[in-house]
Amino acid sequence: MQGKTLEQLIEEALETVDEIFPWDLEELIAEQKELLLLDVREACGFDTMKIKGSMNVPRGILETACEYNFDATVPELVEARSRPIITICRSGKRSVLAAQTMQWMGYENVVSLKLGVKGWNDSDLPLYDKNGKQVDGDEAAEFLEPPIKPEQMQP
Repeated sequence: MQGKTLEQLIEEALETVDEIFPWDLEELIAEQKELLLLDVREACGFDTMKIKGSMNVPRGILETACEYNFDATVPELVEARSRPIITICRSGKRSVLAAQTMQWMGYENVVSLKLGVKGWNDSDLPLYDKNGKQVDGDEAAEFLEPPIKPEQMQP
């Protein structure tokens, strides 16, 4: 039996998950103080560059971060079930799947950032490193667009 591709999983998730473009998120951040920006990338990517004010919960521990009584529990996230949440990843794919998972867990207002941090940077919006210093947009583009190695290509 052949399984589903990543693209098929994302297509299905988009039946219930809404997306927001980076330029629209910029406006939303200015308007909604209760907005929670949830970056689901691994810590190394998040520490290298992030959208200011975002929280990092890698997708691999998302479910346990969203509930009490786990070593990965993030109380602010557990208590945010009715807050507006934007899920963020590098390209906007994993964030769709994270948003869907959160919907399944009872989160009422979760939206995915279309195009991810890459799209944010491509829109000339600022990214910051773990020390709060703004990252150069060209350097960010290089980091966010790693080349695919020959062995990673479909034969």
